Amino acid sequence: MGFAETFKALSDPTRREILNLLKRGPMTAGEIVEQFDMTGASISHHLSVLKHAGVIDDEKKGKYICYYLNSSVLDDVLNWLLSLKGDTTDEE
Repeated sequence: MGFAETFKALSDPTRREILNLLKRGPMTAGEIVEQFDMTGASISHHLSVLKHAGVIDDEKKGKYICYYLNSSVLDDVLNWLLSLKGDTTDEE
């Protein structure tokens, strides 16, 4: 996915909080829903946006789906942002 989808996914505070939860390790949708005061359908929508952007992946484990961070997409964004800053080590 492109940066537009990634930035759209990261622009929402609920989705950023989901990412903060997932940085601790994989979680099921039910475990994620328990952390918020909103419906399962709302969380499902946020998970869908994050997954479409490639920021998270999922894996079926038995009857549950576990969600986890896909740090490679985040690494790409971070590297791009850092490239905008340029090399400042020679400016001293």
